[in-house]
Amino acid sequence: MITINFPPPDFRISREQDKELIFDRYRKKYVRLTPEEWVRQNFLNYLVKTLSYPSSLIGIEKEIMLGELKKRFDIVIYNRRMEPWMLVECKEMNVPITQQTLEQIVRYNMVIPATYLVMTNGLHTFCCTYRPAEQRWVFLEEIPSF
Repeated sequence: MITINFPPPDFRISREQDKELIFDRYRKKYVRLTPEEWVRQNFLNYLVKTLSYPSSLIGIEKEIMLGELKKRFDIVIYNRRMEPWMLVECKEMNVPITQQTLEQIVRYNMVIPATYLVMTNGLHTFCCTYRPAEQRWVFLEEIPSF
């Protein structure tokens, strides 16, 4: 497990009717503030503000096809050649990161092959990469620098 010290939140939050909204500075719009969105926004801030990932190379909630099913992945980080480099799956804080979470992101990785897979619920974060020579996923002790 990787320990993350999130930067202090500096989000713009508003209310519209009965819904709380948070301004997503990466998508440049207000989105519904769900528990998962809270984790996603904090993790994005961590990547950009703490690890200096370029915000211009981040994609959020893009739709993919898994067989005949439409799915949305949470975050993709592209390398400078605009190839998927890292996939991130966010869960709300009370949802544990399990083998099922790993299987979910590995399925996404079959459609969008990336070097690194990250799973986080804001409290627990795991990062892994596939080692072809060993034919297995290896968990890392930290999130790679960009």
